[in-house]
Amino acid sequence: MALYDDELKEKVHKLPASPGVYQYFDATGKIIYIGKAKNLKNRVLSYLNKVNQTGKTQVLVRKICDLKYIVVESEQDALLLENNLIKKYKPKYNILLKDDKTYPWICIVKEPFPRVFTTRRIVRDGSEYFGPYTSARFANTLMGLIRSLYKLRTCRLPLNTRSIADGKFKVCLEYHIGNCQAPCVGRMPEEEYNDFISQIRNILKGNISSVIVHLQRKMEEFASGLQFEKAHEVKTAIEELRTYQSKSTIVNPGLSDIDVFSYIEDERYAYVNYLRIIHGAVNQVHTIEIEKKVEEEKEEILAFAIYEIRQMMKSASKEVIVPFYPDVKLIDIQYIIPKIGDKKQLLELSERNVAYFKLDKDRQRTLKKEDSKFSILKTIKTELKLPSLPHRMECFDNSNTQGTNPVASCVVFLDGKPAKREYRKFHVKTVEGPDDFASMEEIILRRYRRVLEEGRELPDLIVIDGGKGQLHSAVNSLKKLDLYGKIPIIGLAKRMEEIYYPGDKDPYLLAKNSVSLKTLMHIRDEAHRFGITFHRQLREKPLTKSVLNDIKGIGKKTEEQLIRHFKSVENIRKASLAELAAAIGVSKAKIVCEFFNGES
Repeated sequence: MALYDDELKEKVHKLPASPGVYQYFDATGKIIYIGKAKNLKNRVLSYLNKVNQTGKTQVLVRKICDLKYIVVESEQDALLLENNLIKKYKPKYNILLKDDKTYPWICIVKEPFPRVFTTRRIVRDGSEYFGPYTSARFANTLMGLIRSLYKLRTCRLPLNTRSIADGKFKVCLEYHIGNCQAPCVGRMPEEEYNDFISQIRNILKGNISSVIVHLQRKMEEFASGLQFEKAHEVKTAIEELRTYQSKSTIVNPGLSDIDVFSYIEDERYAYVNYLRIIHGAVNQVHTIEIEKKVEEEKEEILAFAIYEIRQMMKSASKEVIVPFYPDVKLIDIQYIIPKIGDKKQLLELSERNVAYFKLDKDRQRTLKKEDSKFSILKTIKTELKLPSLPHRMECFDNSNTQGTNPVASCVVFLDGKPAKREYRKFHVKTVEGPDDFASMEEIILRRYRRVLEEGRELPDLIVIDGGKGQLHSAVNSLKKLDLYGKIPIIGLAKRMEEIYYPGDKDPYLLAKNSVSLKTLMHIRDEAHRFGITFHRQLREKPLTKSVLNDIKGIGKKTEEQLIRHFKSVENIRKASLAELAAAIGVSKAKIVCEFFNGES
């Protein structure tokens, strides 16, 4: 063993008993391991004197041919230096953070009338960045909430007071469809716009209560000034914020600005979960997987993970909840191991998260060794607690536009793959107006009454696109057909991808990277796509059938070209021969012109 050579052994005995970082080199002069120590001499000597070393550690020791060290002032400095050197040199035997993703941020651009959007690239131009969000879905949900509450501009126009006053810009489609209040033409004062930005900044920081208080004052002002329509808009915004707040708040709102870490490990991997708590709500969640290369204590790994995650999340919290004390205590941080109360509840939540993450990672590694098709079905059966493998899954979705042309769709997946020949479309016949619940009840009744009458195969799982209301309606129909309890049925709500079971008060949440959840989302999205396509065909049919179908010599493809190019029959009627010829050719253009001239 190289480390037992006399020359190297003498070098080890001359090491200082101070905090520092040591580096091991192999015969080629390459760094193979970097470590930190409270006492450099004792730490490195332990590699020579330890008897029951693991196989990986023994391999490392045999390859050590030289060492270097750096003395630092404190344990914290040693931790920081070790972390930076590991990132720079990536030694073979150091723990490996299996996480090299670029996470999304929400950016408030530094400009007049700031834009707000998600991005994965940080530009050092004075703009504000909030995050990172380890779940892109969560970042998009947050942006969806912001866009529903505040009508901000999305254009890149160089707005300023002078250019707006000079009338250099015109309103765009976003204004006409109600997504923007047109600050570009002075229809929204900069002061009011900046008030919106201030509220958004508070939401992103987790200070939702202060935003609600501010909006309540504005609502009262509008109501006092008899501006009831604006007061109602603010009231709707308050209700949306309260709903979002109630879903995210898990403990006493008085607990604010706290980091929570939990830890779990097996022989090969360690897992650390992180929760960021603001006003009793989980503001950020992240879990990392660390591959262990040599024998390292859990206290060392936790210290490494805490520094790494806090740096990644830009956290400056002074209070950190941990399951046990890490081997390095960072300056200005108070570590807490809670025994009871809200803080204990937070630690338990983090521990559940890291346990689910480990379970999911173990499952993923197992799935790679099995047949992919049936392993997915087995996973769905296990995670959704189904009585049998879901070989046949059917999903239903409703579609209507303010109650017009109400339709529904049913898609079928066989062994986890779409069976498009078995897809079905439905016209809603007995429901008037936009009533999704009644529509779902009708469609489920019609679908499975016919399946029973024709003696066809019943599904192993029914998926309803929606929450408790749609699920309850579908269950009513199954009860009428005496199928309730014989076919598993669930609802999948869009906002947070929550799964609802009949009779359960609270939803069931799967991990965001769960194979089962991804499959259910695929089925749901396919049902939505199929239903929307059918609904669009119904809406467009009157535009073409009433007039264009009567033109002899003009086929279906030409009709589609005309509608796509001119957008409406009225525009086609007004078009000149040259304009028509540019779209469909001269000969067909003459036919269309002659038809409309004869019509007039």
